[in-house]
Amino acid sequence: MPVINESHDSLPYIDAEPSAQARAAAQQLVAAEIPPDHASTLHPAIPELPEPRFSPLIQQEIDRKAAGLPLTGGIDLSRYEAPEPPARSTDGEAPELDAWRRTLQRAYTASSHLSMRHENLALLEEYGKNAWLIGNSQLEDILRGLEKELAETKEAAEAVNKQRKLAQEASQGEMVSLEETWKRGVSAILDVELASEGLRLQILEQRRRLAQQQAR
Repeated sequence: MPVINESHDSLPYIDAEPSAQARAAAQQLVAAEIPPDHASTLHPAIPELPEPRFSPLIQQEIDRKAAGLPLTGGIDLSRYEAPEPPARSTDGEAPELDAWRRTLQRAYTASSHLSMRHENLALLEEYGKNAWLIGNSQLEDILRGLEKELAETKEAAEAVNKQRKLAQEASQGEMVSLEETWKRGVSAILDVELASEGLRLQILEQRRRLAQQQAR
């Protein structure tokens, strides 16, 4: 929905170009109507932006970025690395069973990660190229559709401007004739007003003379 519903049409194909003085006067009138805080205040018809509602994690990240702090935390990648076997104690005793159990769990996690990564790489090698080509083809179809829509919109705009130009040029003679008639009408009204004012002055002068003669 447009903010301003009024439409002020012009006749750019038959109207004369305004002079620099007229353009400056129009700009002064426009500037006088603009409030001084127009650059920092929204138009009354524009609704205010809603208050953002971020999750605590997103808000924490926004605050971190605003403060310029480095990124910390995240996913611990060390658990996907191959673990070292538990070291023997200084007295030569074998590691405890819990230490071996933790090491085995880490090894299982790393093995599962590597297996899934190998499987994903194999799938990418087998189907990735076709998926990439299909994705590019779909993007090209979307691009062609947008380019076609843009070309049609430009053609429609050019057709409207062409029809507007033809309509204005076709009515140019009538507009010039009406303007000349209006000017002659205004000039005739001014002539009548001047003649009426001259006649009124003559009547006043004649009355003044008659009053002076009667006074004698």
